[in-house]
Amino acid sequence: MNKRPENLRAVIFDLDGTLVDTADEFIPVVQALRAEHGREPMDPERIRASVSNGARALVSLGLDMEEQDPAFEGQRLRLLELYQDILGSLASPYPGIPGLLDELERLGIAWGISTNKPRYLTEPLLERLDIQPAPGSVVCPDDVTDRKPHPETLYRNCRDLECSPHEAIYVGDHLRDIEAGRRAGMYTIAAAYGYIEPDDDPGSWGADARADCSAQLTGLIFGHE
Repeated sequence: MNKRPENLRAVIFDLDGTLVDTADEFIPVVQALRAEHGREPMDPERIRASVSNGARALVSLGLDMEEQDPAFEGQRLRLLELYQDILGSLASPYPGIPGLLDELERLGIAWGISTNKPRYLTEPLLERLDIQPAPGSVVCPDDVTDRKPHPETLYRNCRDLECSPHEAIYVGDHLRDIEAGRRAGMYTIAAAYGYIEPDDDPGSWGADARADCSAQLTGLIFGHE
């Protein structure tokens, strides 16, 4: 376990399911993909729980299709095509996030994003949301050799934000986020309010702290939870 930074200089967030709620965009996309295959709509909450696992997981879930299926890649691309059509239209920062970012700015603490979402999807989403103050660093898998749970993205965030890993906090809603943060030597917070699979337990991830709702983040980050 890592200690909360005594000299906090940066807070880094995962994107989908941590900083921004994008599930309301992925739910209709998966339902539309199912409809194209003559399938009935599925439980929206089941889709929501899988959003952080990425497009491949959503195709597997929505079409009950294995990645080894020759048609799989075409369906993954189709899902992303459907997503691009509505990207940013239904997404929004989680409750409490705008106020938290304002407080970070007031205190002179930088913030950034470390995501496994490709840059061609991340940039238009952030442009449409126009989150202010803007992040000082956005690192996508396109920018690194190894994506999370490897800590490379977080090291790059720290270089951008001019801080050491032990001076930063990382918040994420998936085991791979917490693994990446721990491997980087950061204080980690599990966003248990995010997209969690039914058989997953954020308490087992080894995070230094846990937020059961996004409004708890401010207290956990500043040590007055």
